[in-house]
Amino acid sequence: MEITASLVKELRERTGAGMMECKKALSEHNGDVDAAAEALRKSGLAKADKKASRVAAEGRIAAAQEAGKAVLVEINSETDFVAKDENFLGFSEAVAAAAIGAADIEALKAAKLPSGETVEEARAAVIAKVGENVQVRRLARIDSDNTVAAYVHGGKIGVLVELKGGDAELARGLAMHVAAMNPPHNKQSDVPAEFVAKEKEIEMAKMSEKDRSKPAEILEKIIGGKIAKIVNEVSLYGQPYVLDTDKSVEAVLKAAGAEVIGFQRLAVGEGIEKVVEDYAAEVMKQAGLA
Repeated sequence: MEITASLVKELRERTGAGMMECKKALSEHNGDVDAAAEALRKSGLAKADKKASRVAAEGRIAAAQEAGKAVLVEINSETDFVAKDENFLGFSEAVAAAAIGAADIEALKAAKLPSGETVEEARAAVIAKVGENVQVRRLARIDSDNTVAAYVHGGKIGVLVELKGGDAELARGLAMHVAAMNPPHNKQSDVPAEFVAKEKEIEMAKMSEKDRSKPAEILEKIIGGKIAKIVNEVSLYGQPYVLDTDKSVEAVLKAAGAEVIGFQRLAVGEGIEKVVEDYAAEVMKQAGLA
């Protein structure tokens, strides 16, 4: 059967594969577009398997939100260049939309996209297009009747905030604050006692002999003030609010009659050990100069 330009065009639109790959697949399947598309998809899965061991520590955080629900998804690539590719970006947005109905990351990978493919099948297709390992790594979600905000900064940091009271504008402002300041804890009371005890020990060790010889009640006040400052620094409520640094987050919330129930923050690549390539050394080695 003659492989016409229109057949190649149809297969390219369906699969996103290159022209020569499409022509070859059509030739091998006697012009059957469905069979050729299936073969290309299987080929994409094979390529995905081969690239699965390569470190993917770049990528993007994508968000989606609807009434009472908000999600963040981290999707990784090997390079920042691919993270800006239109195929990768389109895939990221589609996966985030699918994540609204997914309970966890495994359910998300099996979820169907509008194209009819599962997320995992679409991932393999993206790998075939961009030539890098791509991973759907993490999912964060909030389902609540309270006010929920989702905020993504530069595609690299994503935050979800659940706010009781207040409004959507305040929730978004708090999400921006968490993105910028990355507080480990919500309220001061959430800071672990072990952390506080350790900080007290450190502050005592830093004091001069003269200060340590002061009466116990004075010493306790000095140490107490230092610890209170540290606890504020590591809690959302204690930090100066980034949109109004004259006020603490706690003061802003009190004025609005609101309470932060919780928040989640994802940053691209956190926890992944990145491979630092020394290309000059590699070239020297290959050239027998090192």
